[in-house]
Amino acid sequence: MPKRVAVFGTESTGKSALAAALAEHFGEPWASEYVRWFWDDRAGTILPTDLSAIARGQIANEETAAAAADRVVFCDTDLLMNVRWADELFPGHCPGWLRGAADTRSRDYALYLYCEPDLPWAEDPQRSFRDAAAWRESASRCLVMLEERRLPWVRISGQGADRFEMAKVAVDAILAG
Repeated sequence: MPKRVAVFGTESTGKSALAAALAEHFGEPWASEYVRWFWDDRAGTILPTDLSAIARGQIANEETAAAAADRVVFCDTDLLMNVRWADELFPGHCPGWLRGAADTRSRDYALYLYCEPDLPWAEDPQRSFRDAAAWRESASRCLVMLEERRLPWVRISGQGADRFEMAKVAVDAILAG
């Protein structure tokens, strides 16, 4: 059973690039963030009725990658973030099954790599927060999610190679343990 590592945090904190770089370095698969594809496929229109389909797509991406992994699989986000965005964008519409699945599945991760919002601000058509203060506040709420659940996590910060090295060291530690 491969160890699961979630690359976690608010939007535009380098999660996708970090997950891909770690997968390449370790020679293991990574699960992309399903909602990015869903957003593009729907020309940026997501409705409350889409929340279950998005979550199921995320689960499918993770399970497909895990089936191809030997030691570790890297997940570009997880169901906890699906819940977080459902609550942020569609208050009161997060399906109960999704909340339960997010809590249950979060305990299956060997490690969460919490990505700090310390990268240069960059526009992204999928970005919800239009200013740095709201972006940092969103990051704080992500960290609270990990702490409230007492999940294993490490802080990933810095730029370029420094950020990657922090993540690599953390993954090496769980693989050695």
